[in-house]
Amino acid sequence: MKGNKILANNIIMLYIMNITQLVLPLATLPYLTRVLSVEGYGVVSYVKSIMTYATLVIEFGFILSGTRDIVEAKSDKKKMGKIIGRITEGKLILSLISLFVLFVMIFTIPLLSRHILFTLLSFVSPFLSIFLYDYLFRGLEKMQIVTMRYLIMKGISTFLTFIVIKSESQLIMIPMLDILGSFCAVCWVHSEVRKLGIKISKDSISEVIRSIRVSFTYFLSDVATTAFGALNTFFVGIFLSVSDVAFWGITMSFVGAVQSMYSPISDGIYPHMIKTKNLELFIKIILFFIPFLIMGGLTTFFGAKFIMYIIGGQKYIVAAWYLKETIPLLIISFFSILFGWPLLGAIDKVRETTTTTVVTAILQVIGLASLIVTKDFTIPLLIFVRTITELFMAIFRILYVYRFRELFRE
Repeated sequence: MKGNKILANNIIMLYIMNITQLVLPLATLPYLTRVLSVEGYGVVSYVKSIMTYATLVIEFGFILSGTRDIVEAKSDKKKMGKIIGRITEGKLILSLISLFVLFVMIFTIPLLSRHILFTLLSFVSPFLSIFLYDYLFRGLEKMQIVTMRYLIMKGISTFLTFIVIKSESQLIMIPMLDILGSFCAVCWVHSEVRKLGIKISKDSISEVIRSIRVSFTYFLSDVATTAFGALNTFFVGIFLSVSDVAFWGITMSFVGAVQSMYSPISDGIYPHMIKTKNLELFIKIILFFIPFLIMGGLTTFFGAKFIMYIIGGQKYIVAAWYLKETIPLLIISFFSILFGWPLLGAIDKVRETTTTTVVTAILQVIGLASLIVTKDFTIPLLIFVRTITELFMAIFRILYVYRFRELFRE
């Protein structure tokens, strides 16, 4: 019973964070879409999609592999200090690689080359995330710390956005406010690590390389997952107008906000499932949330215009139909997420979980290539391709769970 209470508390704390993740961007989004031109918001949306890749490389799957390492350390604080040390060193190496690739992109993509300083400043916040140690607190099942650091980080930048950003001429202040919020969060997290009595220590370079190699499988899954989102935005920026980038960006902001509501369940279950492998509890959680999925789909369908007006204003209502087209994607992705790392990952089926993601990512790339070759590269068809590939992922993962069902405890 104590374990279930911890799980429930973790899910609640993560829901507080994810509701905040939903509320804060949706609070600033209508403001920015009104203060900035459609083209200006398109720049912000596009650069943020690029930073998704930078964050992906820096994180390199450590949020999953690191969480597992912390759980397996079994409260050994010296061992935890070593884990943090080698992951931090690994991330620093990866951040240099990300920065190099970013420079190459700046000098090859016109939209980025026109906003070099904005792009480089946007990289600083993902870099500072190295020192937030979310995997530590997830492994310790102290989700309240993860929630609090997010509230500090995003609360500061959101509050100051309304005070500072008054026109498009202040575009450069957007990443600077993110940097300020991230820096404050890093300072707070380090004070929490000291309270836990964990002393971060360096590890040998061979161990750092080994940890990167071990985490590579998790990274493959993450990078493949990103193909469903940021890769689409990347090509939208190349083949469609800046206005379409803005319409796509605001639609995907809504999709991301809804999917972020699934994360507390996924993140809360993952460390608990590593310990218990309780399939019965997992099924109960799935059944509990199905009515909410149905209600969410109906709300989106009948309230698409109102939702788009609230988050974007009058000039974005024309994109309301795109919101309706994402409803199947939103429902399917709930199952593809929950049957992935929280379930298959918990029984050490890392290769199988990654395989499902990589295969469906390849299907996604094939779909994108087909749209480009046939010159049918439109937002509705992009949504269709992403929905179909998400469906394949969900099916593959459910089949794997059935195949390895004997590894779970009823």
